[in-house]
Amino acid sequence: MQLLLKHLQPHLLPLGIALLFILGYTAGLYEQLFHLAPPAAISLTILLVTALFWVTETFPLYITSMGVLALSTLWLLPNLPAEAAEEGKAPFFQAFFGDITLLFMGGFVLSALLNKYGLAQRMANWVIRQTGSQPSRVLFGLILISALLSMWMSNTATAAMMFAIIGPVVISIPPSSTFARGMALSIPFACNIGGLGTPIGTPPNAIALEYLAQAGISISFARWMFISLPVLTLLLLALWWLLLRLYPADDFSIEMQEDEYGESGFTVRQYLVMGIFALTILGWLTGGFTGLSTGTVGLLCLLASFGLRLLKTPDFRNISWDILFMLGGGLCLGVGLNRSGLTDAIAGAIPIEEGFWAVFGLMLLLAAGMTTFMSNTATANLLIPVAISLSGNELLLSIAIAIMCSSSMALPVSTPPNAIAFGSGMLEAQDMLRAGLIITFLALLITLVASIFYIPLFL
Repeated sequence: MQLLLKHLQPHLLPLGIALLFILGYTAGLYEQLFHLAPPAAISLTILLVTALFWVTETFPLYITSMGVLALSTLWLLPNLPAEAAEEGKAPFFQAFFGDITLLFMGGFVLSALLNKYGLAQRMANWVIRQTGSQPSRVLFGLILISALLSMWMSNTATAAMMFAIIGPVVISIPPSSTFARGMALSIPFACNIGGLGTPIGTPPNAIALEYLAQAGISISFARWMFISLPVLTLLLLALWWLLLRLYPADDFSIEMQEDEYGESGFTVRQYLVMGIFALTILGWLTGGFTGLSTGTVGLLCLLASFGLRLLKTPDFRNISWDILFMLGGGLCLGVGLNRSGLTDAIAGAIPIEEGFWAVFGLMLLLAAGMTTFMSNTATANLLIPVAISLSGNELLLSIAIAIMCSSSMALPVSTPPNAIAFGSGMLEAQDMLRAGLIITFLALLITLVASIFYIPLFL
């Protein structure tokens, strides 16, 4: 018993708060205070407990997501009205393996291919070498390649790879210069921003697309890129400008290390990987013409990669299944919120009479604040269902929330690339906080301006 208590001690506070949330439901407090029907009160309890465990990470995030599925099917479903429970468990299970899951799995497969066959590192080395030895240009090259790779592969993997590449480069920077800190910050921030560019770049993008699809609003892969790329470009330029101001490049040159690939050509397998990569991207961009969904294209990418033996069973086991389960848990939570009527109740409580842009600004501030302290996936899962339930402009609001969920990066815990950067030992928390707060504010400003003048052109 003592061993059990010692193991549970760090989790006692969040578990105790979760118990209070559950007692609040059993006492009927939610029904009385918020005038909720029993299914909505159950859904609110599940939401509060899930949000608590996501914020505190009492359990691994994917375990909490599986808990959402268990509570939804065992507790919420039997209490839903007949019309909402007509499809049974299927919508809750489908959240874990639907079109969006296959889309993301295709992205993970591409990431594995680029890493396994050295193409990502080769591309990074090439871009950095083209920048020359001038520090400001090297910084621009780091930002550019980190963002480009994060559009197509895991930003966590990109950040880890880029820190391995710049390690020898940093040695040539004089110890008296702070520019090395600027280089170290450029990688995680550019990885975070780069994820905005494609639906597979970061989970909040996929979450927004899935909820919009459930609401009958379809956004193609290409349309998402048209919407996000100008915002991404402005943010990357702002990041470059900011880091050069905070960590100025003194009068020195940076020595580039020898490329381990040298001048060698490509192997047959590398050509095959490039062919699969190009065909997959083409399939995603032309889905409106071919009729193939993004999930189907992702599935074909997976079949080709493993069917041609480019990837093998250990690679399959290394797919980021935890991210897929986190994604599924959030979508499953959204199914419960919608079917129980809770999202309609929350939307009805939002003071829409204050004006759409007041609500818009409030939601973006919530997204920026919450993502600073918790997973951007969890934040998107909590806010986007509410955005969808608002009548009018739900498309614009959902896209803007997805953008802000990936653009808030003030702390090491805000995103995995931030944690990798902090763990490199090249940065202090105050470096990330100062630059992160500024870039988060700039992201908020750019998103607001784009939402007024640019994004509506594509909606």
